[in-house]
Amino acid sequence: MFKAVGKRQLLSHAVEEEIEAAIRDGRLAVGDRLPSEMELCEQFGVSRTVMREALRMLSARRLVRIEKGRGIFVDTPSVASVSAPLELYLHLNRGTGQALDVVRARQIIEPPIAAEAARRHTAEDAERILANLDMLKACERPFEKLSKLDMEFHVLIAEATHNPLMPLLIHPIQQLMPKIKTGVYYAVSDAHEAAVTWHSAIVEAILNRDPEAAHERMARHLEIAEHHVRQLMAVEAESEVGG
Repeated sequence: MFKAVGKRQLLSHAVEEEIEAAIRDGRLAVGDRLPSEMELCEQFGVSRTVMREALRMLSARRLVRIEKGRGIFVDTPSVASVSAPLELYLHLNRGTGQALDVVRARQIIEPPIAAEAARRHTAEDAERILANLDMLKACERPFEKLSKLDMEFHVLIAEATHNPLMPLLIHPIQQLMPKIKTGVYYAVSDAHEAAVTWHSAIVEAILNRDPEAAHERMARHLEIAEHHVRQLMAVEAESEVGG
C-alpha cells in the first residue's frame, strides 16, 4: 500500500502524511485495520522509532486508534477532534475585542441553526435539550458550571439539526464561551435570569416546531448577550483604570 519515503524528509511527518492521504482518498476507511507496525516499517522503509512517532501523531489527531493486542485502526472522527485546531487558533489569537467578535459571529450563525432544529429535532434531542434547561434553572453557582451548561445548550441545538456540519461550526466558537460567560455572570446581576428566560423561549419554539419563532428568539437572545458582553467590557475597563 505504501512506498518508502525520501531520506531528506522528516521521516515521521512524511509517514504521517502518507497514511493521512490514504485515509483521505478512501484507500483506508473508518474502521479499517492498518498493516502491523512491523509491516508498516517495511513498506515505508523506516525504523520502528520513526513509525511509532508517526502513529503517535496520527493517534493524537484521532485519525488512527491503537488497540493493544488487536492492531491499528482508522478512527472515527469526532466533532471535538476535528474542531480542536480552530478552537486553538481562536484561543491563541484572542484580543480585547474577541468577546464581541464571538457574539457577533454567533448572531450570524445560530438563529438559522435554531430554526433548523425546530424543523428536524427528534424526541431524543428534545429530551436532552429539556434536561439541559432544567439544570440551568436549578443551578445558580458556581458560575463556571452555569457557563458550561450554557455552552452545552447551544451545542445541543446544533446537534438537533442533524446536519453534521452545524456542530462543527458551533463547537470551536462555543469552546470560547465558558470563560466569556463566567465573566458575564460575575459582572451582570441578572445574566442568569436572562439566560433562563431566553433559553426557555427558544426551547418552546423548537419543541413547537416553529422555525420562525426559534430564529427570532435566538436572535433576540444573542442581542442581549451582546449587551451583556459590553457591560462586562465596561466593568473590566473600569477595573483597569482603577487598578
